[in-house]
Amino acid sequence: MSPTSETAKGGRRLVIVESPAKAKTIKGYLGPGYVVEASVGHIRDLPNGAAEVPEKYTGEVRRLGVDVEHDFQPIYVVNADKKAQVRKLKELLAESDELFLATDEDREGEAIAWHLQEVLKPKVPVHRMVFHEITKDAIRDAVANPRELNQRMVDAQETRRILDRLYGYEVSPVLWKKVMPRLSAGRVQSVATRMVVERERERIAFRSAEYWDLTGTFSTGRAGDASDPSSLVARLGSVDGKRVAQGRDFGSTGKLKSEVLHLDEANARSLAAALAETSFAVRSVESKPYRRSPYAPFRTTTLQQEASRKLGFGAKATMQVAQKLYENGFITYMRTDSTTLSETAVTAARAQVTQLYGAEYLPEKPRVYAGKVKNAQEAHEAIRPSGDRFRTPAETGLTGDQFRLYELIWKRTVASQMKDAVGNSVTVKIGGRASDGRDAEFSASGKTITFHGFMKAYVEGADDPNAELDDREKRLPQVAEGDALTGEDITADGHSTKPPARYTEASLVKELEEREIGRPSTYASIIGTILDRGYVFKKGTALVPSFLSFAVVNLLETHFGRLVDYDFTAKMEDDLDRIARGEAQSVPWLKRFYFGSEDASEVVPASGDHLGGLKELVTDLGAIDAREISSFPVGEGIVLRVGRYGPYVERGEKDSEGHQRADVPEDMAPDELTTEYAEELFAKPSGEFELGKDPVSGNEIVAKDGRYGPYVTEILPEGTPKTGKNAVKPRTASLFQSMSLDTVTLEEALKLMSLPRVVGVDAEGVEITAQNGRYGPYLKKGTDSRSLETEDQLFSITLEAALAIYAQPKQRGRAAAKPPLKELGTDPVSEKPVVVKDGRFGPYVTDGETNATLRRDDDVETITPERGYELLAEKRAKAPAKKTAKKAPAKKATAAKKTTTAKKTAAKKTTTAKKTTATAKKTATKKTAAATPATDE
Repeated sequence: MSPTSETAKGGRRLVIVESPAKAKTIKGYLGPGYVVEASVGHIRDLPNGAAEVPEKYTGEVRRLGVDVEHDFQPIYVVNADKKAQVRKLKELLAESDELFLATDEDREGEAIAWHLQEVLKPKVPVHRMVFHEITKDAIRDAVANPRELNQRMVDAQETRRILDRLYGYEVSPVLWKKVMPRLSAGRVQSVATRMVVERERERIAFRSAEYWDLTGTFSTGRAGDASDPSSLVARLGSVDGKRVAQGRDFGSTGKLKSEVLHLDEANARSLAAALAETSFAVRSVESKPYRRSPYAPFRTTTLQQEASRKLGFGAKATMQVAQKLYENGFITYMRTDSTTLSETAVTAARAQVTQLYGAEYLPEKPRVYAGKVKNAQEAHEAIRPSGDRFRTPAETGLTGDQFRLYELIWKRTVASQMKDAVGNSVTVKIGGRASDGRDAEFSASGKTITFHGFMKAYVEGADDPNAELDDREKRLPQVAEGDALTGEDITADGHSTKPPARYTEASLVKELEEREIGRPSTYASIIGTILDRGYVFKKGTALVPSFLSFAVVNLLETHFGRLVDYDFTAKMEDDLDRIARGEAQSVPWLKRFYFGSEDASEVVPASGDHLGGLKELVTDLGAIDAREISSFPVGEGIVLRVGRYGPYVERGEKDSEGHQRADVPEDMAPDELTTEYAEELFAKPSGEFELGKDPVSGNEIVAKDGRYGPYVTEILPEGTPKTGKNAVKPRTASLFQSMSLDTVTLEEALKLMSLPRVVGVDAEGVEITAQNGRYGPYLKKGTDSRSLETEDQLFSITLEAALAIYAQPKQRGRAAAKPPLKELGTDPVSEKPVVVKDGRFGPYVTDGETNATLRRDDDVETITPERGYELLAEKRAKAPAKKTAKKAPAKKATAAKKTTTAKKTAAKKTTTAKKTTATAKKTATKKTAAATPATDE
């Protein structure tokens, strides 16, 4: 029976979802008897501060928002910005006969549903309505088949929330006291930060090794064609039977790990020369069948990784776009650990394989993918196009980032139900004896694909930009053992080993999942948090830890080692899953974590002794030496310290002879800080430079380095009034870009401080001056300012030249566009050319529609097209929603109505309007944004 006919018999039903966009889509699939309203995310939570805690709570309960002495009872409060929405939901519920809680089908969604039930206190029947795609059939089926609220899922989620609160509120204050104010710690964010820091430590400890080998181009002597090339390129594999060292043979210290032949430059070049006239022959040809199966459909983490590799999206941007696709009915739920496809989805995918690629690409049986994620939960299907028939990307009407992400999901889903790719892989070994008697053997590998299978639809990307993709063929000449080959070109090649690559968002997500740390659905918010907190910054796509994060991780490892231990964090995740399955109880588990209870009966089964004693850890802080925690040796007596105002290097004790100190750029990668660079910082001019005395005033003139760059100023005599009507301000002037602190002279300083310079007066007697401002040199005549091209013009421009500038019409608004600094290519979203330009606040990338300022780690000279596209994609994702047109005012009441009634009605309308306006003002901001719930870890 349809929801509409059912409603006609059963009265009015209220359906509550999380976001307005989702509510709008679902409303379209239900009949007129349904009211669909959004909670706009969580309606209540633990208090954000003591001010939100009810007055009856004091002490630790007021600070934590959790009563740790009474079974960890949480103090939930309705968020201030949700009170109006809760009031509206209560009013709608009062007029309804049934309540359907239709929040997402995961722990977070289950908890939101529970909070709604607790706050609204419904007196009508309550149903839990669940679905993993927003289609007409799915929504109507969910209405017809509701279930009860899953209290186990709620308990697990609430335990997680309380755990995260205790961790953050107890450990963060330690960071405030010992490192820097306003820092934060979190159960997963701290571990993720540690991973990024550990990778940087590996890079710092890394020692590069140089090695050489040979590359040879060998010819068959035949003309050759596409299927049978005339030559091949092979790399030296062994000399006199001993394998030649490659990068993988060296350890992080630069030493060889195994017994191999290490060629240096001299040996390599002499061998290349000795092989110049050698006759070569094929020694072996090994052919093996090649087979590659399609990739599983997307789950949350694999979608984030591929969107990063192929579309340049960050994890946060990916989830924002996916949320919109889900809420508007284009894809299934995007927070899932599962790679399972429903029968409906498999049928739809197989139908499109036949339709788009032909029956020869369709396997006999549907493919089934085993889950790879331990304790997989949340939504119970992979991320796929919604519905029982997949819309092709062209049929969706989507544009921009939504189109690109949908296309990625669609291709991956269809490809998952296609046949394997098959072909052959071939290895050819070529040998010859050098003129000095050494035997050299070269090796070349190739791959041919005879049937592309799923690769016709989709090929997965790689984190390493130099990695060969699955569909990349490399054809070798058709040769046989014993065939003679000619060595056309033998070259010696030098290489050096590289430090381990820094994490990208994609590889960090992959690593977190493989270590079973946290929940995949929260990784985007975790990465966003460590970026926002300044623990990590981006250099291109790489995640670079700040010096601050080194201090934070050092403290956590030294004094809270268990809390940032990878195995410990993974075991906690297991415990939370046991609570969700009903195999463990929440309160005993929290007791052991917080108080370290010794009662064996309170230990979660099979959890071991990995819990215990957070309160004790944060109570005894006497052993923590704040200076030692934030100090890191650089070498040669130089120490890097993380201070309250940023990182700096120091040698010797303060106020002692030979003491040196210099600030370190905050955006410097830690592995770039060497003793040599530290010496450069020490040698760099800093502080105050005395230039001499002004011969006119007798005041001392000094040069300083300020917030806006180097400048010169005068030191006024002691006793000069600094405030009041008789106050005297010292003359000050910024240095020109061509000047530096350590070379500026007294004469130059006095010349700079003579500005502004009177150039002359115009025909009407108005004075024209040349001045140097924060944004460059300019002329000023009354209120009319005109920019100058160079700083030197401040002293050289004549009245005639100034009048010529003012004779030109003034540019209104923006100045004439400067030529682009660099061209990057065509943006894959807007399909418009992307260039780097110089703006008022620094360089930025633009496609003519969207502008994105370059970050502090981006460089105009080295920025790649992909990085430019990523910056634009991030800016588009942050762009506010377009305002909708205001509704036309209601028509005036007809004059036929009685005056008395009109007055009463008007009064009533005025009162209602005031209430409505007040409510609207409070809720407008929240209503416009789609809710994206994620656990705060």
